[in-house]
Amino acid sequence: MLVDDQPLLRAGFRALMKAVPDLEVVGEAGDGDQAVQLAGQTRPDVVLMDVQMPRSDGLQATARITADPALTGTRVIVLTTFELDEYVFGALKAGASGFLLKDIEPEALIDAVRLVHEGQALLAPQVTGRLIQAYVGAQTAPSPVVPAGPKVVEGLDSLTQRERDILGLVAAGMSNKEIAQELVLSPLTVKTHVSRVLGKLGARDRAQLVVIAYEGGLVGRG
Repeated sequence: MLVDDQPLLRAGFRALMKAVPDLEVVGEAGDGDQAVQLAGQTRPDVVLMDVQMPRSDGLQATARITADPALTGTRVIVLTTFELDEYVFGALKAGASGFLLKDIEPEALIDAVRLVHEGQALLAPQVTGRLIQAYVGAQTAPSPVVPAGPKVVEGLDSLTQRERDILGLVAAGMSNKEIAQELVLSPLTVKTHVSRVLGKLGARDRAQLVVIAYEGGLVGRG
């Protein structure tokens, strides 16, 4: 599903998606309120969400979509113009699976949609770490654009030491294969641990695990 207040930009994304056999555009919206309503009707696998729009913005819409029990299978990718836009931090807190810059190459956009649909983290490891560190550091000052997120940090107490170790490595940007090599485990075992961590913390995907790990102090913030 495409959400942007610029019809020309939506048309460009739509044309790109139509050219790919395994992707289909199920709907388009021009603001956050329309996005939430349309998502409930179409239940898309992935939403490409603009940030700054009239009426309800992309952050509010993202939070409402990710909080809807009927849309647990829907992943949101936030689109932004600036790499360090403060809204990106709010989007991750609101439950987005990552973000893309609007000048992204077409092939990279297609790959990103597929990756997020598979439940993988969208951002490159070094970018993820840098953004989340900046986001966590900014929490000392109030931010009216950041919706209140789910209080999941307390769930860290339910993790085993092995699960905490794996969560820290996920937050560091490691893939399951890299974590397996680091801890001398099989990739399947790591995948099982990651799934358990997701379940215990009520996280939607790896991007949200990164936020939780930094907020819980499992990864250095400096």
